[in-house]
Amino acid sequence: MKALIVGGAGQLGRGLAATAPSGVNVVSHDRNTLDITDAASVDAAVAAEQPDLILNAAAYTAVDKAESDEDAAYAVNATAVGLLADAAAKHGARLVHVSTDFVFDGQDGTPYAPDAATNPLSAYGRTKLAGELLAGEGALIVRTAWVYAPTGGNFVRTMLRLIGERPEIRVVADQIGTPTYAPGLAAALWTMAGQGVTGIHHYTDAGAASWYDFAVAIQEEALAAGLLSTQVPVIPIVTSAFPTPAIRPSYSVLDKTSTFKALGHPTPHWRANLRAMIAEIVVHG
Repeated sequence: MKALIVGGAGQLGRGLAATAPSGVNVVSHDRNTLDITDAASVDAAVAAEQPDLILNAAAYTAVDKAESDEDAAYAVNATAVGLLADAAAKHGARLVHVSTDFVFDGQDGTPYAPDAATNPLSAYGRTKLAGELLAGEGALIVRTAWVYAPTGGNFVRTMLRLIGERPEIRVVADQIGTPTYAPGLAAALWTMAGQGVTGIHHYTDAGAASWYDFAVAIQEEALAAGLLSTQVPVIPIVTSAFPTPAIRPSYSVLDKTSTFKALGHPTPHWRANLRAMIAEIVVHG
């Protein structure tokens, strides 16, 4: 099998390359080697590589910036998905596309099933939903949330830095979701793709947390592992105390029942994967 990873420089793209099953020939592109918003470039890359799978880990993820730059977000999150889907269909590949919990408005208060009604509150959410619609009928679409990894820009690394720099940190406590460890998500994508799973499914780690809960756990696990030597107060705040251009869903826990069935097992709890990620940083820096 040959797989083409798009968005290969990101934390999920790197995770996909690192967890590729044995026997899979992986070709990875990032924004410097492939403009996925250009139809001719996408078609030429897929024609040259002739992959069996195209895994799209590329996304415009600057949620607040997208409010004033929706055209650019749409180009990456929607137009590019359509181009990848067209190239996949033309050259006999299957498309795996990663989407987001931001397609929901967060008003239900119960975990969102894959077929739940969507109602994005932000430009980011709207453009990601548009990308889902352009991915094509035979694609595997996996929505996820709160992704982090040992490298790259993410909430865990930001919290570790701020805890080392500030006398206290203030974190939103009234937005509820589930952290997701990128290597685990990557492995699940490979498994589901290998089984020929199609349609919309959800993947995060198990459990639920607020951003405040997540930040408290990050500090506790980092202290226990010796990654941090100083503890600072973590202060819960409400969303209105930290206004942002984009409106975020207040509750975006995803129902992963169909994914558990496809994988044959539930996902690890988010705290266990956080502990594993902290250990990875301790060992490798």
